[in-house]
Amino acid sequence: MAVQRLDRGDLWKNKARVLQLQLRQRFRVAVDRHRPSVLADRYFSSSVQRWLRRFRDFRRDSLPSSSSFYRKKVSKDFDVEVDSAIFRMLQAVAVPLIGNVCHVFMNGLNRVQVYGLEKLHDALLNRPKNKPLITVSNHVASVDDPFVIASLLPPRVLLDAQNLRWTLCASDRCFSNPVTSAFFRSVKVLPVSRGDGIYQMGMDMAISKLNTGGWVHIFPEGSRSRDGGKTVRSSKRGVGRLVLEADSTPIVLPFVHTGMQDVMPIGANFPRIGKTVTVLIGDPIIFDDLLNSEEATEASRGKLYDAVASRIGHQLQILKVKVDKLALEQSIRLENHNKDGAERAANILHQVDLDPFGLGSHEYIRYESLVEEARTKLNDMSPEEATADGYTRMGYSCEGGIGSRIRSYMDPTELMGFAARGLLMNCRSKEKHSDTSDISPLKTWKQYLEANMLKQWNTC
Repeated sequence: MAVQRLDRGDLWKNKARVLQLQLRQRFRVAVDRHRPSVLADRYFSSSVQRWLRRFRDFRRDSLPSSSSFYRKKVSKDFDVEVDSAIFRMLQAVAVPLIGNVCHVFMNGLNRVQVYGLEKLHDALLNRPKNKPLITVSNHVASVDDPFVIASLLPPRVLLDAQNLRWTLCASDRCFSNPVTSAFFRSVKVLPVSRGDGIYQMGMDMAISKLNTGGWVHIFPEGSRSRDGGKTVRSSKRGVGRLVLEADSTPIVLPFVHTGMQDVMPIGANFPRIGKTVTVLIGDPIIFDDLLNSEEATEASRGKLYDAVASRIGHQLQILKVKVDKLALEQSIRLENHNKDGAERAANILHQVDLDPFGLGSHEYIRYESLVEEARTKLNDMSPEEATADGYTRMGYSCEGGIGSRIRSYMDPTELMGFAARGLLMNCRSKEKHSDTSDISPLKTWKQYLEANMLKQWNTC
């Protein structure tokens, strides 16, 4: 009996092995009692492996709740109800008005130096019909939009409200109450909610504007710079969705600016004047190699969004290094220009024929020696004495104003010479009947120096 049972056991084992071989040959599936390997990738065909890999990427890259990656087509008439006739009328008035005010403020009360402006004008005015445009830039101050954009466009373009940019703004900042909501909607601002992901109504509205051939401006960093515009942070994947989900691949034009941190510092309530802003506009960013590659057909939407955002962020960082270099060179040139202006003023003074003004060669030498003596005593003053009050006693105000501007372009000695000439001409025009030989700028300055400066220096 025992022998028969062993034979039966061996018989069933042989049958199981035969069945295992048949299944392996027919279905290419390995059968293991301890660990079923039906889901093992190495035994599936290449197509099944590809689908499993896509499924794993989908689960790994997906966002929580409703923010999972998927392709959502946005129709062109998505925001027909949002853009009512009333708001279109308000946009036709508010956008040109505010745009021209910002243009005058930036180019009139400040100084804007732009490099590559023709690239923006070409992309805006000469792009094919219904071709969407996306502009991206760094975000330094709260007034980057519209101040910087308005400074780049001519007034005739700012009058066309329909073809001007749409932009995105956080709903908790720009749409906190009905008044601000109405205002920002009238200047073509779309609301986005922080923390709601890239699949929300504000992003869908931006895509619908692109689908109609519009212009959308976005700050890929997502928020303002935290270090005063010194660096450019990485771009968010929301800009990747705008590029990939539009019906037609838009033109993506980057530009970077510096100096807006001086126009609108952190915590300031009103913008400053007299500042210099430097803007560098780069070449359009190309994504054909990303969209047409074999990896793109197999990659998840999340990876494509990240790849597009990474390329945009990289270009912005490159432009940031260049614009900082341009701003530094510009400041050096301005400083050298001021020095050249002082030298030119000195040359003009030395080339003037001083005889008609009562400053002959002998008297002019005495005049220069007197001024040199005053300058020597000024250099010998201690730091405590060389205060703003000390300079004021000499007749030169250290506060702001036209006096400080003249002093920045002209040496005090040269300023005294020009003042003497003006004094002499005024005296001659008022006293035509008097003898002009008695009027001498040297005597005038000598009396002034003896009565004021030299007397104060002697008492020190």
